[in-house]
Amino acid sequence: MSAAAAMSRVVPPATTRRLLAGLRADTRAVAYAEHVDRYGRVPSTTGNELIELVGDAGLRGRGGAGFPAATKLSAVRESRGRPVVVANGAEGEPPSGKDKVLLAYVPHLVLDGAALAARAVGARYVVVAVGDVLLPHVRHALAERRAAGADRGLTLRVVAVPDRFVAGEETALVRFLNGGPALPAFTPPRPFERGVGGAPTLVQNVETLAHIALIARFGADWFRGAGTPDEPGTALVTLSGAIRNPGVYEIELGQTLRQLIDDAGGPAADVQAFLVGGFFGTWLSGRDAAGARLSDGDLSRYGAALGARAIVALPTSACGVAETARVARYLADESAGQCGPCVHGLASLADGLEQLVRRERHVDHGLVRRRLATIAGRGACSHPDGAVKLVASAYDVFETEFERHLQKHRCTGRGGGVLKIPAGAAI
Repeated sequence: MSAAAAMSRVVPPATTRRLLAGLRADTRAVAYAEHVDRYGRVPSTTGNELIELVGDAGLRGRGGAGFPAATKLSAVRESRGRPVVVANGAEGEPPSGKDKVLLAYVPHLVLDGAALAARAVGARYVVVAVGDVLLPHVRHALAERRAAGADRGLTLRVVAVPDRFVAGEETALVRFLNGGPALPAFTPPRPFERGVGGAPTLVQNVETLAHIALIARFGADWFRGAGTPDEPGTALVTLSGAIRNPGVYEIELGQTLRQLIDDAGGPAADVQAFLVGGFFGTWLSGRDAAGARLSDGDLSRYGAALGARAIVALPTSACGVAETARVARYLADESAGQCGPCVHGLASLADGLEQLVRRERHVDHGLVRRRLATIAGRGACSHPDGAVKLVASAYDVFETEFERHLQKHRCTGRGGGVLKIPAGAAI
């Protein structure tokens, strides 16, 4: 059967269930033969055609920064030298599990997207970067593809990266693949100029690549059939905390947070606040979150963004100050250790918050808040800014709780550990 004939019998996924449309009821990984039967083989689009399709679709990166995918592809394609593609599945965000779900259960969508991106930029070498838990899953998927004669002309291999919060940052990933520590680099050149082995390198989140695999098959108009005009498509979100059915959900960008919670069975307890965007995210009060729509444009009204697309519901039985202190300590411990604001500033900030949680009477609360201003914008990478954003939002949302800790040395929280460290979806 010709490729055109095979594609003619492929039915596009539903409007709002696309990446997860092929999940098996028995939760086993979709085999390559099943994948091809559902979607057909990788389309034979040219590099320019694919980049134009991705641009027309309006796809933005799903790794957190939201950079236009077509712009990134074009920059690598136009660089000098034979490029390398890195599929970034190094999901170091503790409350996030979306990339793990893709690679464990529908890996061939990701690998199709990686192959398409490689051909679009002229690469012959693809690295799939994952944590240790995903190594056997990706190795099995690659073996299936080799046995089926897929990905001709390309070399694909999987590499395990350290289980660290900063390891998935693109410069840290390139540094690690070049034999160095998995820590961010803060001086040029950028990866698209000179990355793995000194070659121009496309580092793209695995969810972004999975979307590319579908856009290449079904087109830009189909992709824009979901989402908003400014933020088209669907996205994977990890929902946890006080939720009846926590897990990874595929949402239409622009839908309400209330709708997502309803789809997850509703809250499991009274909820006082939501952490939106992961550990570099923003606390939203239950009142604000009730009407919030899940798009960066709408969330910006609250000083928030989807970020790592991890959302945690905090029950009234937990203490927002204590949970924020736990995350601040985690981020301080996960510092790259390459600048003063990270090494000293974040540790000092975590110390002050923990003293509040312990209800120590000598805490200089003003000093704790002043640290936010002295850290922001002064780091070698975005790590300290992300921590400051989280803590600053906590002061807004949990103002009464902070005052109770400070003035009365009391804590009303009866629960703890809502923001599991580490956490993520079980594989």
